[in-house]
Amino acid sequence: MKKRHFIMYTLVLSFALAGSCTSAANREPGKGESYAVSMGETLIKDFPDLWTIESPERVRWTYTLGLVSSAMLDLWEYTGEQKYFDYVEFFADSVVTDRGEIRTYKLEDYNIDQINSGKMLLRLYEITGKPKYRIAADTLRAQLDRHPQTKIGGFWHKQIYPHQMWLDGLYMGGPFLAQYAATFGKPEDFDLVVKWFVNMEKVSRDPETGLLYHGWDESGQQQWADPVTGKSSNFWGRGMGWYGMALVDVLDFIPGGHPGRDSIVAVINRMAAAIVKVQDEKTGVWYQVLDQGDREGNFLEGSVSAMFSYFLLKGINKGYIDRDTYEEFATRAYDGMIEHLVRTRDNGTIVISPVCQVGGLGGRPYRDGSYEYYINERQRDNDPKATGPFIMAGIQYEEFMQ
Repeated sequence: MKKRHFIMYTLVLSFALAGSCTSAANREPGKGESYAVSMGETLIKDFPDLWTIESPERVRWTYTLGLVSSAMLDLWEYTGEQKYFDYVEFFADSVVTDRGEIRTYKLEDYNIDQINSGKMLLRLYEITGKPKYRIAADTLRAQLDRHPQTKIGGFWHKQIYPHQMWLDGLYMGGPFLAQYAATFGKPEDFDLVVKWFVNMEKVSRDPETGLLYHGWDESGQQQWADPVTGKSSNFWGRGMGWYGMALVDVLDFIPGGHPGRDSIVAVINRMAAAIVKVQDEKTGVWYQVLDQGDREGNFLEGSVSAMFSYFLLKGINKGYIDRDTYEEFATRAYDGMIEHLVRTRDNGTIVISPVCQVGGLGGRPYRDGSYEYYINERQRDNDPKATGPFIMAGIQYEEFMQ
């Protein structure tokens, strides 16, 4: 893997937008390195074993550990530093047996969250050639063959959430399915991916704002769902963040000649136009409930800000959205995140905060999707749902600045 050289930020960015934050470009991150590297080093220092990010007691198969693994593999590819690869491989070897069995995973749960970490397996298989990673990835792909779908097309979020599609689920399953299709020559799966993404936007998009509601219930039976439209009632930041990251990531695998690729690019452009309208003018970042920044209790949130930064920066870098139109929004977002949501500890490691720890709909106790629900959910410093996207956004920002 060719090693790229980091650039030190010496540019002072000036912004025409009112209330823009002081640029992070002048300030050194925790160890005088890039912020992506500083967060990677922070995670290794705080959690010498990657799996302990979620539980110090036992190795588990979770979507969050897959998210961090993907970020650390990106960091390895970007820097050429072997320790980031080793960090992920050790976790993978802890959770996948030599026979390719995945510890704590249950296919019969039909939980779309459990698919996300499969992206790590596919990358490790291509790099190392170890058969166990292919076997484990095949198991996850087999889940999708049987996973329940809505009538219009698109996977249920979980077996325990019947007839429902959530924005989160597109990130959990979409990029893996596209990557698997590209890796093993399954072009018919690209049609399935495109249909899922297009239908999710169709059923969740608000025509007035262009923002996407968190969830949709095809049956209209859930308390959180509008009985006519099936939509939930609020625009949760991280929900849209998951969907945005998924959009730009699936295009890494859907080939240029595929007829559905343009549909995904069109969704990306509609989403970009919608989210910059609710970007906080003073800080450049985003609120937990996107369109209600002036309401009591709402707060600027770390994971959505990292995810939207990644979405905009990668969208520009890949040419999916116009650079001239979105450059200021993208750089304000990343610099604003550093200025307002990131702090440096005494030991040089860094923290992104506040981060909403969990977010969902239904379940027990019942989550009604109300404004009060979202603003009162638990918070956690350096939650992996922010640290992973923060690393990925940092890499995209450095590539953008080169």
